[in-house]
Amino acid sequence: MSLYYILLLSIIQGLTEFLPVSSSGHLALLPQITGSKDQGQFIDVAVHLGTLIAVILYFWIDVKLAFFGFFRLFVGDFTSKGSKLALLLILATLPVIVCGLILKLTGYNEIIRSMRAIGWAMLVFGILLYFVDQNSEQTRNKDDWGFRDAYKIGLWQAIALIPGASRSGMTIIGARRLGFNRIDSANISMLMSIPTILASGALLGSEVYFNADWQSARIGLIAAFFSFCAGLLALNIMMKMLKSISYTPYVVYRIILGIIILWISYT
Repeated sequence: MSLYYILLLSIIQGLTEFLPVSSSGHLALLPQITGSKDQGQFIDVAVHLGTLIAVILYFWIDVKLAFFGFFRLFVGDFTSKGSKLALLLILATLPVIVCGLILKLTGYNEIIRSMRAIGWAMLVFGILLYFVDQNSEQTRNKDDWGFRDAYKIGLWQAIALIPGASRSGMTIIGARRLGFNRIDSANISMLMSIPTILASGALLGSEVYFNADWQSARIGLIAAFFSFCAGLLALNIMMKMLKSISYTPYVVYRIILGIIILWISYT
């Protein structure tokens, strides 16, 4: 695998992880479109590590609050702001962990990576994002986030295991349906990505750890660095754009890409 291809993968992962356009769909499509060999789990872990660092840095205040709140849970503190945020993130992550394990153990995680599945998911869930965003109220902010909300948005996040659905897109749909404003819907979605990426990274990382060598580690570090840079850029762009426009530009991109993918796969 060439350095150029690794850089391309890293940048695509970084740019698409937090935008509601499906990073997993783009990563699954790239080798099929270019005819290249699948990048493998080690590179997947590396690029996800890069985007993980990006979102932690961008939302550092909330991350620090949840981190220390998590340890306060062990001393019986369930009411402070930090411990509540930690509990909300744990609850929101449980559905995707359970569904992800089921898909992996049954082998369906590979079956749903076909071009047709990605194309339909890109198209259908992109249209759904548009209608939900345009027809939902914006009466709530992230301070109103409760345990029932976390579980409901977590169920939407589990649907994003389908490549092309988009983890950020599905969680934003869930948050917007519950009446959260656009900026805080994105904020909740990004915070939810942290334990989700950690869980998926731990699962994949445990499988590749003992097979990695120095050469693989060096390539992984390069991939992580560029996905970090691209992820931080994507986060800044999206959060600034949401102050003045809706999610419509991402919907238009999804529809166009979904139609192209379906046209290619069916012809």
